Amino acid sequence: MNPDELEQFRDQIRLWTLKALNHLGFGHYGGSLSIVEALAVLYGKVLEPEGNDRFILSKGHGGPALYATLAIKGYFDHELLYTLNQNGTKLPSHPDRNLTPGVEMTTGSLGQGISVATGVALSNKLEKVDAHTYTIVGDGELNEGQCWEAIQFAAHHKLHNLFVLVDDNKKQLDGLTKNICDPLDFVEKFNAFGFHALRVDGSSLKQIENAIKNGKEQQDKPVAIILDTIKGQGVSYLEQKADNHHIRPTEEDKKAIKEAIEVLEAKWPIEGVNV
Repeated sequence: MNPDELEQFRDQIRLWTLKALNHLGFGHYGGSLSIVEALAVLYGKVLEPEGNDRFILSKGHGGPALYATLAIKGYFDHELLYTLNQNGTKLPSHPDRNLTPGVEMTTGSLGQGISVATGVALSNKLEKVDAHTYTIVGDGELNEGQCWEAIQFAAHHKLHNLFVLVDDNKKQLDGLTKNICDPLDFVEKFNAFGFHALRVDGSSLKQIENAIKNGKEQQDKPVAIILDTIKGQGVSYLEQKADNHHIRPTEEDKKAIKEAIEVLEAKWPIEGVNV
């Protein structure tokens, strides 16, 4: 994708994420919206449909954004997004590889996705498969000790084919991450664990793309890209909402979200899709 196409892809992911959650009437708005740019770069510039690269969404509660991405990429019809988290759906609240086309792993139990991603990267290295494994973890998810076991394991085995993208949106279910379990400096921590780590603007498509591109030059270390994001990213009203992890929208919320949807729809009219 060229830069204009990538921007459109990003906005379409955000639009369909909002539409799916709005149709459901509740859900993980905050942490889904904060990974939109990362998903746009991964699926728009990095992952080859016929290649061996793999993506695992370790922070499974961001599933609505992944579903929107997969629908746009043609894994299933957009209309399926309106069945999000409903009885009999193929799109449960958290991703399920047995239900959803394009989902590599069932996630939601925090810490498990990054562990499996590490195992996939190790397998590819041992089998000399030319591929990279990418995973997105949450800053709150990194409270889990299991994550750091996987991180230490990856560094020990010099898994240069593993990319860990940290959605550092600074909030988790119960409040500010720093108040619940202060993570300190993620770049320093990952470097201390043996990674090549750097921080980028998580709302910048170009910075994320460049970080991945430069990370591929590492020959003996896994890569950690700390995404400086905002919970509810891309929707100013939701960015400023205090409790925006899981939302049951009030009438005021619904009005603001509807306006955000209308802005995106006006910017990128969707042809041939019943919206």
